[in-house]
Amino acid sequence: MSRLKRADRPYDVVLFGATGFVGTLTAEYLAAHAPEGLRWAIAGRSEEKLHRLRERLPGGAGIGVLRADVADPASLRRLAEHARVVATTVGPYVTYGEELVAACADTGADYLDLTGEPEFVDLMYVRHDVRARETGARLVHACGFDSVPHDLGAYFTVRQLPEGVPLRVDGYVSVDAAFSGGTFASALNQFARGPRLAAAARDRRRHEPRLVGRRASAPPAGPRFAPEVGAWALPLPTIDPQIVRRSARALERYGPDFRYRHYAAVRRLPVALGGVAAVGALVVAAQVPPARRWLSGRLKPGEGPSAEKRARSWFSVRFVGEGGGRRVFTEVSGGDPGYGETAKMFAEAALCLALDDLPPAAGQLTTAVAMGDALIERLRAAGITFRVAARR
Repeated sequence: MSRLKRADRPYDVVLFGATGFVGTLTAEYLAAHAPEGLRWAIAGRSEEKLHRLRERLPGGAGIGVLRADVADPASLRRLAEHARVVATTVGPYVTYGEELVAACADTGADYLDLTGEPEFVDLMYVRHDVRARETGARLVHACGFDSVPHDLGAYFTVRQLPEGVPLRVDGYVSVDAAFSGGTFASALNQFARGPRLAAAARDRRRHEPRLVGRRASAPPAGPRFAPEVGAWALPLPTIDPQIVRRSARALERYGPDFRYRHYAAVRRLPVALGGVAAVGALVVAAQVPPARRWLSGRLKPGEGPSAEKRARSWFSVRFVGEGGGRRVFTEVSGGDPGYGETAKMFAEAALCLALDDLPPAAGQLTTAVAMGDALIERLRAAGITFRVAARR
């Protein structure tokens, strides 16, 4: 389906899950920053909540309202048929996400989400990438703090290095922020699904085409002290390195042999050791259903930190890139990563897909492959920093 044909749809962007915590922040961002003439709508299962949200938004009278429910596939199909771009905050995605991905792939609507769930992304590739390529749909996962700063930060770093040579990039994440009930629920869900996560990854590898004449890897890395950033580097078991690796597989600019490693940067050793112990305990507890249920009740989906806490929060991702005799230090940084900046990244990605002149592409894509420089420029204009700190 051509982009021109999709322009006949009633809405440029539809935000599904708009009344949830991050959904509301995204709706508020769109209402404040969407260009004049953007046709957009909010969607969810409660029309009453949607109308109350619309009444609070600037210019709310011009915002559409669509009822859709993950338990009603026909409603998701209608939603996809009405939109050029569908952005969804409804998770955990492995539980609630597939029907909407399928509807977008089948109708040619572009799709965005905030998932950090590797199992979900792998399953969607196996089941819906081929159909999306046929219809021209772009399926772009992980469009929030997972994994925009890391994917676009690695891309930005690669662009500062020589072409056609082996490249090595390490990313070091520093964060001061709280997280939401939805994020916590997704993490617990993933910790409890280890065998299924591994099975989905194996199935994806069987379906992915082999990379010929090039290599792209994101190998596991052990903890170490990283003098280049003056901090203890702890491997982060997140989706981010997988996303970076997929960008490297798709784009020749990453060179003939690309390697990425992903770390949390922690200044003090006791804090680093405590963090490792806490994550290990959470993984173990997630395997026991009563413990998992108890933990889930501590912070429920839809809950999140106060506006005051979000205003004090920040993130920084520092990258060290090497290749062709050159070394470069770059940084991506901003405010509250889980909410304010995630809503900003998510909304700007939706606007980028809907409005910007992008390279032709379809199927399951990363943000670097689908949007690259265009999204970096949007995020810079919105206040997120991409900078070169030093070159050697």
